[in-house]
Amino acid sequence: MALASELPLPNTRPPRWLVKPAPEGVDALAADTGLPRLLCTLLAQRGLRTASAVRDFLVPKLATLGDPGELPEMNIAVERILRAVDEKQRVALYGDYDVDGVTSMSLMCLTLRAYGVQPHLFLPSRMDEGYGLSLDGFTRLFEEFGKPDLLLALDCGTTSINELKWLREQGVDCVIIDHHELSPLGRPECVALVNPKLGDKYHYFCTAGLVFKVAHALLKARRLPDFDLKNTLDLVALGTVADLVPLVDENRLLVRRGLEALAQTDRIGLQALKQTAGVDGFLQTHHVSFRLGPRLNAAGRLDTASTSLQLLLAEDSHTANEYAALLESHNRDRQAVEQNVYAEAEQMLLELGSLEAHQAIVLGSRNWHPGVVGIVASRISRIANRPTILFSFDENGMGKGSGRSIPGFSLVEAIDICREHIVRGGGHAMAAGVSITEDKLGVFRTAFCEAARRALSDEALTPILEMDAEVRLSDLTYDFLQNFRLMEPFGQQNSEPLFLCRSVTPRLPGRTMKDKHLRVILTQDGVNMEARWFNAPLQNLPRPPWDIAMRVQRNFWRGEEQWQLTLDAVREARPAEGQ
Repeated sequence: MALASELPLPNTRPPRWLVKPAPEGVDALAADTGLPRLLCTLLAQRGLRTASAVRDFLVPKLATLGDPGELPEMNIAVERILRAVDEKQRVALYGDYDVDGVTSMSLMCLTLRAYGVQPHLFLPSRMDEGYGLSLDGFTRLFEEFGKPDLLLALDCGTTSINELKWLREQGVDCVIIDHHELSPLGRPECVALVNPKLGDKYHYFCTAGLVFKVAHALLKARRLPDFDLKNTLDLVALGTVADLVPLVDENRLLVRRGLEALAQTDRIGLQALKQTAGVDGFLQTHHVSFRLGPRLNAAGRLDTASTSLQLLLAEDSHTANEYAALLESHNRDRQAVEQNVYAEAEQMLLELGSLEAHQAIVLGSRNWHPGVVGIVASRISRIANRPTILFSFDENGMGKGSGRSIPGFSLVEAIDICREHIVRGGGHAMAAGVSITEDKLGVFRTAFCEAARRALSDEALTPILEMDAEVRLSDLTYDFLQNFRLMEPFGQQNSEPLFLCRSVTPRLPGRTMKDKHLRVILTQDGVNMEARWFNAPLQNLPRPPWDIAMRVQRNFWRGEEQWQLTLDAVREARPAEGQ
């Protein structure tokens, strides 16, 4: 959970502290629901203004899942997959090397096996074949498996216009299950493109969620008495949380039930992964984001994602433990490589001087591993509050870049503006990939920064610490906390609430953890609560009393639920505006 407390770069502005205004109708909602007013404020901020909407949000049911047939080209995909089942055709799954890729491939594999199909599983090499469908990837697939009758492209393929034209010329049918943005060049040549971006519903699914919907549609068309789709929700939760898609509507329901399934999973590989990661019992989204997900991602970042895939599909504990130990080793290596890249990128930023003159950040080096530039770009973008793209160049001068953005700036639109300077690029508004040659780095940086200058105001580039509500410690009653827990799971578009609490007194010096974190008791109005402050400036703490930006979090210790505060930011107490 240290990400929110990450230390700022020396040349970045301090954030402005703002509290969202309370929506209208909160008192009426509290009266209608009988819930604490503070909780109703948080719910109303999420657009929940009626008692029935609040009930459906706090206590969602699997029975409310929508008809999978409403997704674009779903029925065509189901018909083609079932034909492959009936005719015992050769089926290959071609996936991606991140968590969404391996979980969606695992889920599709388990579903096809239940129908009697043993698919060939193919994951591209990040270093040799890169992301998505490629002719190099097809060549290796055909060498390993021969030519399939049907290829299912999972978490890739939407923009692979030329590759799918070649595949069709080889007589191979392709069904794409993907959630990435459509290509400006049009729809690829495939039997079916199950992508919510083609329609007007369900835009929030990652590929693991889409594969769940495909499996649901298959089971509606042809039931399997011995296959319970609910048993795959642990995989859906992993992919959905790790891929940072919105936790709204069905995603929220799938993740809530999926985290419950993950906590008690019978999947041997996930049991081994949880043990290695130190995750036991109760699970929340941050366990996936910061413990399980990074370990599953580590293999694909530095080597091949096959280790992660085999772990998820492992059928004996010895094999599962070996794969889990290997992923742990990969993750430690990834952390070291990432820190080296971040240190060099930070030095480049310092040499730029003040960031005030730079609306975006574009950096590149031949020393950087392509598997971690996305993580580092995310860190820099978050700390500097700038759209950021980092490139890793190989010995031939070809650069693979990964970008992360800030609200109000679409990377996809900016990449389209710069398309004359790149080899290829695409993705989402907030995260995208782009390839360029090294000699184009300067001109691309100029064009990209100009796109940012036109799109982002000075206000948009000023970081804001936006809090959901101002509270007193006495507001955190037992009744509030018991209902507050029903707002989980937290994630994209259902962010974990951040509260402002003014003029609290810390019981210093507190207790230092790992020489950089602080655990301290906070007091206000006679109420005491324990708080954690990650990456606290231990030698330069603000003078008490403090204003704090805090999260209210629960965990379990020896089977008992406990609540504590996590501090995102601290400053010397100051009067509220208007006082």
